[in-house]
Amino acid sequence: MGGRMFVWERPFSQADLRRYGDDPVPAGPILAAAVDGLDEKDAVLASLPGSHFTIPHLDGFAAVLVRLDVVPEAVLARTVEDAWYARAPRRLAETRRPSTGEA
Repeated sequence: MGGRMFVWERPFSQADLRRYGDDPVPAGPILAAAVDGLDEKDAVLASLPGSHFTIPHLDGFAAVLVRLDVVPEAVLARTVEDAWYARAPRRLAETRRPSTGEA
């Protein structure tokens, strides 16, 4: 991944497929999305186990994978928005993020 991409298509490589061994490989198109750090990655994976996952290749990297054939549209929109905020220049992101009223 180069530059400041925040989402990108992430088909499985042959090495990825070998790592699955006899386990079923998620079907359908896969999107990779940046997250704001490894703690955020863990939180996303814990809260969205049906549509968001990771693979060993992404260990230590702040991104998750999204199964586009099962993710609800609103969840996908939020994932893409959050990915943009994770990669946008901080000054720009701070001017764009709506206030949530949280401290």
